[in-house]
Amino acid sequence: MKRKWFDKKVLILGLSKSGVSAAKYLSGVGADVWLSEYSELDENQKALADELQKEGIKIESGGHSDEFLEDAYLAVTSPGIPPSAEIFARLQDKNIQVISEIELAYLETTTPFVAITGTNGKTTTTALISHILESEYPESAPFCGNIGVPPTSLIGGKKLDFLVCEVSSYQADFSPTFRPQIACYLNFTPDHVSWHGSLENYYNAKAKLFAAHKKPAFAVLNALDESVAKLAENFTDEEVFFFGKELDKNCSYIADSAIYFKGKKDAEKIIELQEIKLVGEHNYQNVMCAVIVAKILGLENEQIKEAIRSFKPIEHRCEFVEKLGELEFYNDSKATNPESSIVAINSFPNMPITLIAGGRDKNTDLGEFCSLINQKVSNVVLIGEAAERFEQNLRNIGYTNILNASSLEEAVDKAIELGNRIILFSPACASFDMFNNYEERGEAFKRYVTSKI
Repeated sequence: MKRKWFDKKVLILGLSKSGVSAAKYLSGVGADVWLSEYSELDENQKALADELQKEGIKIESGGHSDEFLEDAYLAVTSPGIPPSAEIFARLQDKNIQVISEIELAYLETTTPFVAITGTNGKTTTTALISHILESEYPESAPFCGNIGVPPTSLIGGKKLDFLVCEVSSYQADFSPTFRPQIACYLNFTPDHVSWHGSLENYYNAKAKLFAAHKKPAFAVLNALDESVAKLAENFTDEEVFFFGKELDKNCSYIADSAIYFKGKKDAEKIIELQEIKLVGEHNYQNVMCAVIVAKILGLENEQIKEAIRSFKPIEHRCEFVEKLGELEFYNDSKATNPESSIVAINSFPNMPITLIAGGRDKNTDLGEFCSLINQKVSNVVLIGEAAERFEQNLRNIGYTNILNASSLEEAVDKAIELGNRIILFSPACASFDMFNNYEERGEAFKRYVTSKI
């Protein structure tokens, strides 16, 4: 393998998790690795850069120099760099191909991939599928990708049975040959439009995983999402499976308060809804998708059921935090768009809800979000840069049960005073006005809630 990369100069764009992993992997197999970070480095990044330089990796920061681009055989980009960034035009002018870290891992391993994409639910579904498969393949079906574990950090060592990979639209965009054995498309709602330039571009980026010229062996699609279901056109009836709706065959659906799977034969009950720890209809869809993947790969029903029962919800995704008297706190910090928050609100039917929302505004349409709040949310506490626009949109439709808070902690205090049973932190915004990322934001919420117990 070293001969394949020997004396080839590879440019890594960005000192991200995936960029660092790709740099270490490529250096380890003999490539001449140059890593270029557009921003200036903070103290932690400087320490990481020093570590990489000791391994022979060249590092620059504060811009992308001509020296680093010169004579590069290939560039591996980080998912945090927007497609509109000037660097891509410069690379194109030099005829340097740009790929994702996922594409690199795919090219470097024979391990089959199970890929999960969609606007919402990717991380939960990815982790759940990995959890189910590891009941059959102990410690050899790890999750990776946009979930925070670069696949290049997992290859080149012990033999793996599967890589269960969360794929964002950014990563799919730069993965020209990536062909998973099974590809799942959970749902499609407007998000990242400013990043991709248009809603059509955003949809097409994800749809690349299902393109006719590189289609996976099996596609798992949301039958209730018309834009997702139409991708079945590229597959035969034996290659495509649907979840969310009962069909003649190859489907998973809900009936009589249980999840069923139907293959070529009669329907089989997999699990009662009450046995599932995940909250909400959207999570039942995630479970149905995971059930299909497990059935395609030959797992037994009891095995699937026990794995689902033992699965714990992922942090920051409608995560139960604590109970204070009759009050229940849920951390949904991962909800960085209104569509995600809509899903979270719908997870608590017929319950009094105080919603804590706000953050850095993505200027997304708030129509459906505000309408649902008007129907189902008892009170709203708003924080962050988006608070003013959110409040105006809510008042425009006659919703007035609104409080404002200058900090997340103050918002929690006000929510407690209101006394509604469900206190749901689902911001519908990015975190960058107050926090570095949604994880830090969610941890701050959990830490303060726990301090009140």
